[in-house]
Amino acid sequence: MKEYILSTTLDQIVKEHPYVEDFFISIGIRNFHTSLTIEELLYNLADDFLEDCGMEREQILNHFIGFMEKISELKRQSSLTIEEITVIGGQDKSGNHENVTLTMKPGEIICIVGATGSGKSRLLADIECLAQKDTPTGRRVLLNGEIPPLDKRFSIEHKLVAQLSQNMNFIMDLTVEEFVTMHAESRMVSHIDQAVQMIAQCANELAGEKFTMDTPVTALSGGQSRALMIADTALLSTSPIVLIDEIENAGVDRKKALELLVKKEKIVLMSTHDPILALLGDKRIVIKNGGISKIIETSQVERGNLKLLQRLDARLVELRNMLRRGKKIEFDARDFFEI
Repeated sequence: MKEYILSTTLDQIVKEHPYVEDFFISIGIRNFHTSLTIEELLYNLADDFLEDCGMEREQILNHFIGFMEKISELKRQSSLTIEEITVIGGQDKSGNHENVTLTMKPGEIICIVGATGSGKSRLLADIECLAQKDTPTGRRVLLNGEIPPLDKRFSIEHKLVAQLSQNMNFIMDLTVEEFVTMHAESRMVSHIDQAVQMIAQCANELAGEKFTMDTPVTALSGGQSRALMIADTALLSTSPIVLIDEIENAGVDRKKALELLVKKEKIVLMSTHDPILALLGDKRIVIKNGGISKIIETSQVERGNLKLLQRLDARLVELRNMLRRGKKIEFDARDFFEI
């Protein structure tokens, strides 16, 4: 790290690590976008500035190296490789034991199905808090086969689980660009401008209605908000586990959204009533009376039925688009849906 700091120009360091600006601003250096190295910049500082700053050049250099090393260490500590997550059953609302152990790996889609009020959201909540027999269900959640360390389970800065709920309402007075930039800066990512552009482009591919970078986040529709957060979670969030609650009501391209999350090696758990989404999953958990009643692996026959359902769904999308364009549905619907 020290060799990199001493040999790299500040322009390049700031480009790769935008949070470096905060260090210089904190000591009163505001115009430092330069092709000089840190040592060259410090050499050119006036003695009056150093006197006001209360530090010598060598002290500033040592503080800067320490700052960069500390940030690098924090980024290393925040990343925990998740090879698998295991849910060990507890009991249902009647106290009956679930008698199940479910192990999930990155790149898998696990769907959670059941009647409204059956307990789907409770299972998602258990996974989100990495339950250790301390929730009403008595379930346990293991990471890589072990009890998660407390600093990971209760960490605010480095959450292992990202949840996309049904209602994504923004209250901040920011544009899309400002919102995503703020998140990128908090994640200390490199090449922020490039990351922001990629997230916005990806979100627009998922959303039914396009939006621009200067659109206020408070003006986004429900579908646009969900699309933005899915893209943000896939491309920017370090959380290896993603919980999604009823994406079918979000107004986004469901298949593309799941493909994006899986491509980024996320473990995706999704509560749904949609048969297409349920069959897109590798497995589905059936919830009854607050407990895990059954775990079903998607069969080849179901995969075949999925293709038919997707073609029917494409027809329904076409009908919705016709209605939005003011067209009349006066043709024989039986011919329209003939597959």
